[in-house]
Amino acid sequence: MTLVLATSIRWSALPALLLASLAIMGSPGPATISLTATGVAFGVRRSAPYLAGIIAGTIVVLVLVAAGLTGALLAVPGVRPLFLAVAAAYILYLAYHIATAPPVRAADRGATAPSLGGGLLLGVANPKAWVAIAAVFVSGRIATRTLLDSGIKVVFLALMVVAINAAWLVAAAWVGPALRDPVRSRRANIGLAAALVVSTGAAVVR
Repeated sequence: MTLVLATSIRWSALPALLLASLAIMGSPGPATISLTATGVAFGVRRSAPYLAGIIAGTIVVLVLVAAGLTGALLAVPGVRPLFLAVAAAYILYLAYHIATAPPVRAADRGATAPSLGGGLLLGVANPKAWVAIAAVFVSGRIATRTLLDSGIKVVFLALMVVAINAAWLVAAAWVGPALRDPVRSRRANIGLAAALVVSTGAAVVR
């Protein structure tokens, strides 16, 4: 049985799947831009709970896609508009929170960073996540058996979710020190907040 399962796996197809996930899931979107903005505004350490929330929420979407539940859930009348409304409301709140955040040095003295719960909400209600994960999931088969194929994809794509989102937050750490100046920090926060709103709008209308 083990030999049959092993021979049914096409490991040569895995690099293409991971490359597709990097290109599609790693491109700028509400979650990745909000992570960058939060990292710049509050630093990597204080943004870690928000990162954990986004990762957990995105993996929930991944599991729903793997189980085939996403299409059925969104087909229920009123569910998709409700998801979009919740996502839009939170993203607007988050964009305002980021745009008005003090410079990193001032933020270290007590401004409230986005929470794990906020990250979880955005991860689940992120419209780009539904589209991107579904597109990657059906882009190729790793195994001939459907259950095995889905299981392998869930494991490796979950690792990509962690790596991609962490990379965006770490990138903010490289940029953050250059934004200690209050004027540059304010401009960066406003620009990232605007990019967050625009990227969300683009994901919703697709």
